[in-house]
Amino acid sequence: MKQKNRYRQRYSQANNGYAEVVHELAAPNRNNMKQYTGPRRRNTLRLPNFDYSGPGAYFVTICTRDRVCLLGHIHDGQMVLNHVGHIVRDTWMWLGKRYDHVDLDAWVIMPNHLHGIIILHDGRGGSRTAPTEKRKPLGRLIGAFKTISTKRVNEIRKTPGMQLWQRNYYEHVIRGEQALAALRKYIVENPAKWSSDLENPLMTPDAFKNTLEPAR
Repeated sequence: MKQKNRYRQRYSQANNGYAEVVHELAAPNRNNMKQYTGPRRRNTLRLPNFDYSGPGAYFVTICTRDRVCLLGHIHDGQMVLNHVGHIVRDTWMWLGKRYDHVDLDAWVIMPNHLHGIIILHDGRGGSRTAPTEKRKPLGRLIGAFKTISTKRVNEIRKTPGMQLWQRNYYEHVIRGEQALAALRKYIVENPAKWSSDLENPLMTPDAFKNTLEPAR
């Protein structure tokens, strides 16, 4: 545990303020530290008693079930969506169109997960088709995205009842323009850094260590 903390500290020092914003996004699951058993879980930073229906900007990560690469592949640093990936893309965009208080900022679909920034606005109602509907908080928005995308994928693949997404999701409340800019950069650069992404099934503890070593 102390060794991993040293890696994270050195990473933060080597990358200055940028790492301060995003280093927690790559934190390995503390329960899996003794033995590597596959891709790490992302631990939620959900804040107790925080109103996730209120205005704000949120960084979210949603992973496929068991981190299986169902959404496409990386080629020359670019994400190539397959048919399932296209459905996920269309459903993510639907989320921003369906709900009046939701704007989608930067986002990217990766082989086995999605990163996105969701901005919730104040003073707006529920959905665009039902403006008097109670506005959904962040968790219910993610739930709607998962439900619709899973239904569409299962209809196309004729796999009723198949679970597309991992239970729960990761979220981080974005505080300030500097944090927002850093996370936008993180999202844009994510495909090019797939080889060192902790969600990459080929990643190992040694590979994780090497990504945190400061440049010499």
